[in-house]
Amino acid sequence: MNPTLNLGSDPGKAAGVVSRVLIVDDSALQLKIMRTMLSKWGFEVLEASSGREALEICRLTPPDLILSDWMMPEMNGLELCRQIRALDHKGYGYFILLTSKSAKDDVAQGLDAGADDFLTKPVNAHELRARINAGARVVSMERALSEKNREVSEALAELTEIHEAIDKDLRQARTIQQSLVPERTRVIANSRVSLMLHPCGHVGGDLVGMFAPGADRLGLYSIDVSGHGITSAMVTARVAGYLSSTFPDQNIALERRFDRFHSMRSPTEVGCLLNQRLAADPGVEEYLTMAYVAANLRSGTLRMVQAGHPPPLLMSSDGHVEFIGNGGLPIGLVEEVSYDDIRLTLKPGDKLLLYSDGFTEAVLKSGEMLGNDGLVEIFAQSAAEAEGPEVLEDMYWRLTQQMADPEQMGDDVSAALLEFGTVADSVDP
Repeated sequence: MNPTLNLGSDPGKAAGVVSRVLIVDDSALQLKIMRTMLSKWGFEVLEASSGREALEICRLTPPDLILSDWMMPEMNGLELCRQIRALDHKGYGYFILLTSKSAKDDVAQGLDAGADDFLTKPVNAHELRARINAGARVVSMERALSEKNREVSEALAELTEIHEAIDKDLRQARTIQQSLVPERTRVIANSRVSLMLHPCGHVGGDLVGMFAPGADRLGLYSIDVSGHGITSAMVTARVAGYLSSTFPDQNIALERRFDRFHSMRSPTEVGCLLNQRLAADPGVEEYLTMAYVAANLRSGTLRMVQAGHPPPLLMSSDGHVEFIGNGGLPIGLVEEVSYDDIRLTLKPGDKLLLYSDGFTEAVLKSGEMLGNDGLVEIFAQSAAEAEGPEVLEDMYWRLTQQMADPEQMGDDVSAALLEFGTVADSVDP
C-alpha cells in the first residue's frame, strides 16, 4: 500500500509524494492555523503573506502543493495561480484555492486560472486531509508520467543517435555501391556504352556494368537482386566482383588463354557459373535476374542470356522496336539450370537497352504501371533528342514526371545502353 495516497490517521506519511506545502494568506491567524495542522501531519510548511511573496518562493523552492486564499490585496489567488502556472518548472504543484465563493461562475473562473481544487473557509481538518489526499494522487500520477516521458525522451535521443550512425553508414555504403559503376559511359571501337543506376534508397539491389577484354569486345550486363536495402546491396557487391572490369582474372565471364589474353566465355556458360556461385552460398536466400550480352563490336554479332530479367529492348536505326528474349530462370534460385543462347546481329545505328523492372513497374499518376508500351515510348522520345548517357537520364526524368510521387520510388531504376556504330571508329582494323 502506498501511504502517500492515504493520509488517514497518519497523514505525515504523505511526505513521499507531497512533502512541501506552501500556504498563502494575508491573515496571520489563518497562516498559524494551517501551519499547525500541516506540521502536525508531517509536512514541510512554507508560508507567504502575499501573492508576490508566494511567487518568489515558488521560483526558488517549488512546493508540491499550494494552499492559497482567493481574496488577497495586490495579487489575489487567481492571479497567483496564473503566475505559478507560467513558471518554467519541471514538476507540478497542486493548487487549492481557499475561498468562501461557491457560485458556478466563480468555480469556472478558478479552474480557468489553473486551480485544481477548492476548499471553503473556514477549513475543516478532515476535508483538508481528503483534498490533500486527492492532490497527492494527481501529483503522483504526474510524476510517474513525467518519468515515463523522460525515459521516452532518452530512448528517442538514443534511437536518434543510432539512426544518425546508421544513416552515416548507409551514405558511405551508397558511395561504395556507386563505385561499383566507375564508368558511366565509354566509347569502344565504333560504339558507345552508357550506364545508369538510381537506387530507391541509400543502397539498392540493381547493378549495371561493362568490361572490354579487347579493342572490339564488350561484356554488358544488367542485374537485379531480389529484395531491397543492405542485404541486396551486399549481394550486388559480391556479383560485381565476379564480373570485374578492373581485375579480369577474377571475372568469371573471361577465360585466360595462353597467358597472353582473355577470351570471353559464352553468356550461357556465364549464367551457369554465376548460378553455381550463388546457389552454393549457405544462408544466402537472395537470387538475381540478369541480362548479359557478349558482343563483337567489329562485326555487330552478339550473344545474350536472359535469366529471368526483363527482355532487352532493341531499336533499329529506322525506329523499329522489339523485345529480345524468352525469360529463363533467375540466378541462384535452384542449383541446376540451363539457359538459351540468344544470338543476333546489330546494324549501324541500332540501340540495345538493358533495364531493370524499376522502369516498367513504376506506378504512374493514373495508378497504372509504366509497362512495356510506356517504356518504348519514353525510350523513343529520349533517343530522338539525346545520345549517350543523356538518353538514360532523360528516360529517368520522363519516368519521374509521370509518377505521382517521384520521391517514393518503389524500386531501383537502372539501365545499360549500347549504341552500335554511332561514333567514329578510332581503333585501327
